[in-house]
Amino acid sequence: MRFGVFYELQLPKPWDDDSEYQLVQEAIEQVQLADRIGIEHAWAVEHHFLEEYSHCSASEVFLSALAAKTERIRLGFGIRQVIPHYNHPSRTAEAVGMLDLISNGRVDFGIGEGATRLELHGYGIPAKRKQALSFESAEQIANMMVMEPYPGYEGEGFSMPCRNVLPKPRQKPHPPMWLACTNRKTIEIAARNGLGALAFTFVDPDEARGWADTYYSIIKSEECVPLTHVVNANIAMVAGFSIHPDAEEAYRRGVDGFAFFRYAINALVANDTRPGRSTLWDEYLALRDRDLPTLEAPGIGTPDNYRKLVHEFDDVGVDQIIFLQQGGKNRHEHICESLEHFGKDVYPEFAEKRDEQEARKAEELAPYIEAALARKKRMPELADDEIPVVAASRAREAFYHRD
Repeated sequence: MRFGVFYELQLPKPWDDDSEYQLVQEAIEQVQLADRIGIEHAWAVEHHFLEEYSHCSASEVFLSALAAKTERIRLGFGIRQVIPHYNHPSRTAEAVGMLDLISNGRVDFGIGEGATRLELHGYGIPAKRKQALSFESAEQIANMMVMEPYPGYEGEGFSMPCRNVLPKPRQKPHPPMWLACTNRKTIEIAARNGLGALAFTFVDPDEARGWADTYYSIIKSEECVPLTHVVNANIAMVAGFSIHPDAEEAYRRGVDGFAFFRYAINALVANDTRPGRSTLWDEYLALRDRDLPTLEAPGIGTPDNYRKLVHEFDDVGVDQIIFLQQGGKNRHEHICESLEHFGKDVYPEFAEKRDEQEARKAEELAPYIEAALARKKRMPELADDEIPVVAASRAREAFYHRD
């Protein structure tokens, strides 16, 4: 079992001139603390235009700051919007490669597509084609990180000529790749494509068992045909995170952030929005004690409660728990206290046996992963005499294209 911290960079109103500055600086401090206590992953989303819910639109910049200020923690695009309307695939390959060099090979690369009209229509993305466009780009981004030169591509979402996309990442052939998952169907899609599953949906351990069993049964089957050049056989799930020796105090500190997170994303998908005039926090407060369902908040309680939750997820085959700690108006000092309690009272027990467990898992999966990679259809490399000359001028171009 490994552990991660997760950042939407939520910022409920009201705001002042320093609100975003304080939010980002405190998040950096929290990840530095997570790094010191041994937490293995820090994940940052990429969302656009989602006021109050997520102010993390330039995650590559945020992750670069974390790379400079941490030593061991892995830095995850959780996720990068890979549809070309958001980010041209070559720019994503360059950003991932550069961050991997800056961080000395600590990058994880999650892919996604966006779910709200605010994002999709803001960039002119057809909602019915978003998954196909995302997977088309993701496959080519992996090729760009590996191939020298990249032969070029003509597709539905984008086209580009032969170029050598630089820099190449430090991890070879490229960093582990993941897929954002919200239900069992997307868990299956991740497994069929050899991608790690970032399950950004709250499920209990019993339901998680079914997801993990489904995921690993496909990884071991002939259905698994890798989209990329690495099979990343891992499943990660989010859970609430507010720890205190007094369970009631942990609940008081963490429940609103957890509940607002769940409310806000559903509201952004379902409700009309007036850009620049969001009222998500006020809406949440108005509904909190009246129309919102009774909230069960796994991950909010004492260190013993959290230890029990981790054991339950570990037993059903989940590989990583990602803490939903920065949500709603959760306070910086309370988040840091929760991390300290986790590092002192929960983490050591799971760190002790992790290496042995992961070695057994790697040995068990090795033949299946080898078989899956053998099934992958790879883009052909260009021979030297097939690499086109890129002319420096029109005159030179005419010279190379003369009969």
